Amino acid sequence: MPLTSGATRIFPPASGHGSRIIFRDVTISGTVTDESGTPLPGVGVRQKGGQIATVTGADGKYSIRLPENAGTLVFSFIGYASQEVALGNGTTVNVTMTAQETSLNAVVVVGYGTQKRERVTTAIASVKSENFVKGAVTDAAQLIRGKVAGLNVVTTDANPTSTAQINLRGITTILSGTSPLVLIDGVPGTLTTVAPEDIESIDVLKDGSAAAIYGTRGTNGVILITTKKGRVASAPTIDVNTYFTTQHITRRLDFMDAGQYRQLVAQGKPGAYDYGANTNWLDEVTQRPFSQVYNVSLKGGSQNTSYIVNLNYRKTEGLIRKSNNNILYPRIEVNHKMFDGKLKLSANLGGYQQQFFSGSDGGSYRGDVYRNGLTYNPTDPVRDADGNWTEHTDKTDYANPVSLLEETQGLNQNSNLRTIGTITYTPVKNLDIMLLGSRDLYNSVRGYYETKRHYSTLHDGRNGYASRGTTRTEENLLELTANYDKRIGDHDFTVLGGYSWRQTNYQDYWMQNWDFPTDDFSYNNMGAGLALKRGEAPQNSYQSENKLIGFFFRLNYSYKNRYLLMASIRREGSSKFGANNKYGNFPAISLGWNIANEAFMENATFVSALKLRGGFGITGTEPIDPYMSLNRLNFDTYTLIDGQWIQTINPSTNANPDLRWEKKEETNIGLDYGFLDNRITGSIDLYKRTTRDLLLDYTVPTPPYLYNTIRANAASMENKGIEFQVNVAAIDQKDFQWNTSLNFSTNKNKLLSLSDKNFQLASGYFDAGTTGEPIQQAISRVQIGQPIGNFWGFRSVDIDDDGHWIIEGKDGNPKPIADQQADDKQIIGNGLPKHYLSWNNTLNYKNFDLNITMRGAFGFQILNTARMFYDAPVMLTRGNLLSTAYDNVYGKRPLADDQSLNYVSYYIEDGDYWKIDNITLGYNFTLGKMAIKALRVYASGSNLITFTGYKGIDPEVRVVGLTPGLDDKNRYPSTTTYTLGASFTF
Repeated sequence: MPLTSGATRIFPPASGHGSRIIFRDVTISGTVTDESGTPLPGVGVRQKGGQIATVTGADGKYSIRLPENAGTLVFSFIGYASQEVALGNGTTVNVTMTAQETSLNAVVVVGYGTQKRERVTTAIASVKSENFVKGAVTDAAQLIRGKVAGLNVVTTDANPTSTAQINLRGITTILSGTSPLVLIDGVPGTLTTVAPEDIESIDVLKDGSAAAIYGTRGTNGVILITTKKGRVASAPTIDVNTYFTTQHITRRLDFMDAGQYRQLVAQGKPGAYDYGANTNWLDEVTQRPFSQVYNVSLKGGSQNTSYIVNLNYRKTEGLIRKSNNNILYPRIEVNHKMFDGKLKLSANLGGYQQQFFSGSDGGSYRGDVYRNGLTYNPTDPVRDADGNWTEHTDKTDYANPVSLLEETQGLNQNSNLRTIGTITYTPVKNLDIMLLGSRDLYNSVRGYYETKRHYSTLHDGRNGYASRGTTRTEENLLELTANYDKRIGDHDFTVLGGYSWRQTNYQDYWMQNWDFPTDDFSYNNMGAGLALKRGEAPQNSYQSENKLIGFFFRLNYSYKNRYLLMASIRREGSSKFGANNKYGNFPAISLGWNIANEAFMENATFVSALKLRGGFGITGTEPIDPYMSLNRLNFDTYTLIDGQWIQTINPSTNANPDLRWEKKEETNIGLDYGFLDNRITGSIDLYKRTTRDLLLDYTVPTPPYLYNTIRANAASMENKGIEFQVNVAAIDQKDFQWNTSLNFSTNKNKLLSLSDKNFQLASGYFDAGTTGEPIQQAISRVQIGQPIGNFWGFRSVDIDDDGHWIIEGKDGNPKPIADQQADDKQIIGNGLPKHYLSWNNTLNYKNFDLNITMRGAFGFQILNTARMFYDAPVMLTRGNLLSTAYDNVYGKRPLADDQSLNYVSYYIEDGDYWKIDNITLGYNFTLGKMAIKALRVYASGSNLITFTGYKGIDPEVRVVGLTPGLDDKNRYPSTTTYTLGASFTF
């Protein structure tokens, strides 16, 4: 006869003597859900140490009858962390289970949704917060530096307002932007839109079949940033993370000190003058910066509601005096579900307030401050005997760097407000209909002033110069999507359909004025200057608007989790396109084969995962400017009629109704693998991407055209390469774990064409970049059949007995540089690295953790402009020189004092480098039952050691644009950063 709840069972004593033992049975019931509150069927529920067990039903509910002293229930389910719940006096136990990631069930973010890693058929990389680069970072990209094969994140300087440069699978455009599309919680943003400490994961859509769902915005790849969230049915917790950093310059260029300079004066070198002082100008314009970051997060939730409130404050100082960046990031997100989970609401309010010193007109840094800190005469005093700044206005591009700092006043104030709301309705099981709406508002107010004592007054007669400007950008987004999952036997389907509408409005106004009666007003009384009244100073205002709408569809199919298909298409229209090309289609298809799930692999127990995948997709790139396809009018010209200047109206450019998107076609073949119970995992990808209809400015006849240039789609380019990633859990013991990963990628770029049937570039090339005054030569040549980034100049082979360059002529024979001809120039290097390698290590010993990140780039050259300008004796007439300026060249003798500056291959250096990029050592305290639940302290160093033969500050130089590999002599210096931090959980 079965027992009912509360029934009594009587057991005789073991030996037949003594008292009988009486136990009462109790029935425990409840509901088991996942973190989103969705009921979990099939969860195992058992008595710990006993035989009594049951499972949850389709509604996640369970009921189990146990002895009164059963003690503990154990809940277990595949893909979720097991939980143990001690039984008390109650009879209801509800449990929320937390997903436990494995290589198979790990969820990655894809376009408009998520997908289990096992079913991904495209090239997608996912990095969770626990695997981010540790220590101090300034933007989201630096969190995954060296973590994703093929994604090259480069930090070219230590300017507090700079962001990392990103190159994903090579350069794919000539004139359009190279930055990937960045989406934060599904809404477009930038790498600095959200605080790095508020990011939960970053997913990178690398190939065309993954990015095609974003149409004309996906050519440069897509970075999906997911912010941290609150959890339903969780107690409130407070997380505090704070750290403090300081920096020093990575490498000081070896310029002459006052003693060395005076030796040149004693030798009577042209341009050398001794002014009697001993000044280290670089020390005068630099500082030992101290920066601090505070992040406080409150999160929690009830059964139907979750919330998170995050506040991040960053007060950053730079190596150059007065350079700073202060940012406040507030964010609040609330998620709520109702009607038994059928309706879900989400509201997200965030943004930032930013303020920094404006060291240049509209910017944060004036490059000639650092350059003059190197080149100003070390025997010159900062001020003369009368207290005035020492200046030498007779010299070109030469100014007292301390004066440039002290006689400049400026402030940039930026604010960003992002409001995001979603409504998700589930009318029937497995069908989610979501409406997303967002508004992103950006406002910037900037002011800049150069006093009457500034170099601009002495050199240019400005007599006080002011600039004022403001910018406003508004971006509205509305997206409606429907997602349906269905399983029929061994067949799994996921169908996505959607509509997207985006409107962007940009406004900008600025004005300049000079010749002020006093410095007292700074930039706050623009009308007091006289230049505007005389018609000398400019002012301008501008507004533009563009719209982008798209319809998209995607099908995911899986048969027995072995054979996988993903197909998508997006039809998108943009107001930036010409009248004849308003819409474009962007299809994609990818296939996958989970080989490890086949029956013939059952005995291959060392193989945990093995998936072959291949895909093809087409993505696009919008033109940067919104009105290039239209007839635009110009009101800036005047004509003299009857003795009066009359404003005239005329077209300003040639219209191009055929203007369209740049189209990238990409094929990707990949293999994902896992061995030895996934102790070894990784992927291999081979890709080929061809970009067609590249935008370029072409020369056209007049007539029929009004002007002799037009922007049109006619060029094409190719990139191909290999990516390899391996992750190894090398040691996995109770007290010691070591995980290591290796990423390698290679890219080969080639320009296929610069012409089509309508527009031709007869020469087959054009030149890009400039060395600047006084050399005034182009730096790179963009040529059919060659890669982007080729340095184009004279190949130096020797110097003659008088110390003048000998170069290689077009016939291959040496000739004096004085006899140079334009056709003697040739390719003398390339600035794009051919290979990237990174090695990441995480070690844990009891409560200690150690993270070591190393990375490098190989197979490229750098134009060292600091040497090209200041390793030549002739530049002594413009200030100080490198201490090597009078060393022997080619083992013969120094350059002649009258050898003019030249752009020659002698200054092209191999840029290969290997960096110990970050080392972080942390300790986690065991606190027991205290108010502080967790405490971690850590110390970190970034950009610690660089192994390279390059003679400049840092071989990590620009990798984007048409002149990669250029080490600008005005660059903000690179630094080594040291960090102390702590994180608390309450």
